Amino acid sequence: MVDAEHAPAREPAFWALIPAAGIGRRMGSDRPKQYLTLGSHTILSHTLSIFLEHPRIRGVVLVLGPDVDPDALDLPLAGGRLFRAAGGAERADSVQNGLDFLAERAHEDDWVLVHDAARPCLPLADVDRLLRELRDDPVGGLLASPSTDTIKWSDGAGRIERTLDRERVWRALTPQMFRLGMLRAANARARAVGHPVTDEASAMEFLGQSPRLIEGSAMNIKITRTEDLELARLYLMQQGRLEGGFRA
Repeated sequence: MVDAEHAPAREPAFWALIPAAGIGRRMGSDRPKQYLTLGSHTILSHTLSIFLEHPRIRGVVLVLGPDVDPDALDLPLAGGRLFRAAGGAERADSVQNGLDFLAERAHEDDWVLVHDAARPCLPLADVDRLLRELRDDPVGGLLASPSTDTIKWSDGAGRIERTLDRERVWRALTPQMFRLGMLRAANARARAVGHPVTDEASAMEFLGQSPRLIEGSAMNIKITRTEDLELARLYLMQQGRLEGGFRA
């Protein structure tokens, strides 16, 4: 028998959290964008499959709105690894509900990968890179894309105030990966004082932390408007994840 002092250190687990309670007003469709279909499956189903098929993801917490019937959704087979939590009024509220749910089942030092439901084209290689690069990081971080465009800062009245140095400008993507306990505390504290939480990294920044930027693929688009659907369909075909698709 090995005593506690000499027992091997516990390896933190990796969990995914998918907030999917949003309405997606900019899409202008008759249903939330995550329930639109690409091929024979919904966007949400494609997104969930990325994590449910990954061998290192312990489980996935899906956060749904109160009016959604989970039994009516096109959910992939999960083998007991898919859990459901209730959504909130805003994205940060839904994420907090998911973190609270996960806190009853996971350890505080486990990693949580929060990913947008409307990003179904995330390459598996990006997930692998995130796990590899951040597993020993003291803070955590996120997938991001360095800007290739010249970025202008508006004066609020439709005129340019200044031009930003694009060498230092990145677009935040998801997943964003942080320790369960730290992210849960950061998100709750920021929300309590009304600080805007637009993503998980902004909650961590509110605590004075500096999340790490991990460069991600341009395929990892967020479906927001109708024209994004065709691009997502092309990327899924290139990844061999859509009927009749091919691998580039």
